[in-house]
Amino acid sequence: MKFLSWNVNGLRACLQKGFLDFLKESNADTICLQETKMQPEQADFELSGYTRYWNSALRKGYSGTAIFTRNLPIGVQYDIDDPDHMGEGRSITLEYPEYYLVTVYTPNSQDELKRLPYRMEWEDAFRAYLMKLDQKKPVIVCGDMNVAHEEIDLKNPKTNEGHAGFSDQEREKFTQLLESGFVDTFRRIHPEAVGAYSWWSYRFHAREHNAGWRIDYFLVSERFFSHVQKSEILSEVMGSDHCPIELDFE
Repeated sequence: MKFLSWNVNGLRACLQKGFLDFLKESNADTICLQETKMQPEQADFELSGYTRYWNSALRKGYSGTAIFTRNLPIGVQYDIDDPDHMGEGRSITLEYPEYYLVTVYTPNSQDELKRLPYRMEWEDAFRAYLMKLDQKKPVIVCGDMNVAHEEIDLKNPKTNEGHAGFSDQEREKFTQLLESGFVDTFRRIHPEAVGAYSWWSYRFHAREHNAGWRIDYFLVSERFFSHVQKSEILSEVMGSDHCPIELDFE
């Protein structure tokens, strides 16, 4: 099985930059999208063989997630069982006989950490949701989690200390998530990989110079990791300020 995850930073724009060609060439079983920034009726495109699931934000042009899959689930859930965290289209869960698949677009703490208090509430609620699922069957979690966990996960850690995406509080929440029984598949397989990033600012030719951050992840339940064959960052794929990431498993 090949799963992809991609923050497309606006699917309508990404569709004009080769999204469908990439998906066809990748031959992925499932692709999870974040920051779709659209309602399903706002774009008409052919995607033969895939069933589409959308969770769009109430605010148009903002946030939003989607999953396009060849494998029909036995259950679908939108959002995370918490009325305080609805309306922004932040997650979709597909249930399969052997596992759950969750895609997530974690809230950004914003400049000067203005939204950090909400982010902390979200982190606790999302972790509790995943742990509840994990009690029933293994979980695959993917998406833009808006945090570089360790210094190795971004080009300039010293100058970004305390900033959104690399604050002590956000990093600690990610540590707590891993300690709750989840594996960062890329870092487990590639423990020493440097310069491995999934997001680059549009400013200062950051992508050209590979001055990036690794903030997009495939996490899996610890007991599922033995099924993982590959976890990669597809940094050569253009179309967004993020690149896709890939998880292959049996």
